[in-house]
Amino acid sequence: MEFKELFTMQQALDAFIENNRDIQRDVFIEKGLALTIELAELANETRCFKYWSSKGPSEREVILEEFVDSIHFLLSLGNEKGFTLDIWPEIQEKVDLTKWFLRTQESILSFIQAPSSESYEIVWQQYGVLAYNLGFSLNDIIEAYIAKNEKNYERQRTGY
Repeated sequence: MEFKELFTMQQALDAFIENNRDIQRDVFIEKGLALTIELAELANETRCFKYWSSKGPSEREVILEEFVDSIHFLLSLGNEKGFTLDIWPEIQEKVDLTKWFLRTQESILSFIQAPSSESYEIVWQQYGVLAYNLGFSLNDIIEAYIAKNEKNYERQRTGY
């Protein structure tokens, strides 16, 4: 499976949710807030900013699931505005995770306030850098996305 196919999968999931929940309004802002929350949950699982704690990061699978939770909303936001990417932004740059999470959060907020294809691509590039620094390959991301996508359908079917 190619990265760009995730946009189609997300579009189908969003349609399913909107029909299942009878959503009749624009939920772009809600999705934007959800993306910022998912990014914060990802940061929390890495524990990169918790200077006061000696406990290490969560297990790789937990961090990967939080990462793809963000990807769901990032795909959804792009679909809503008609923005897509053909290839995964594989950027091999070592960064300080704490600073990078803040920078990514700023870019998400900028995109939500003034959506453009350029600001959308910047957010994806930052997620590409996060993936590299967290040790996730494109294959890891696609597999985890597919698994979480199926889980999200099941949640909708069971009244989540």
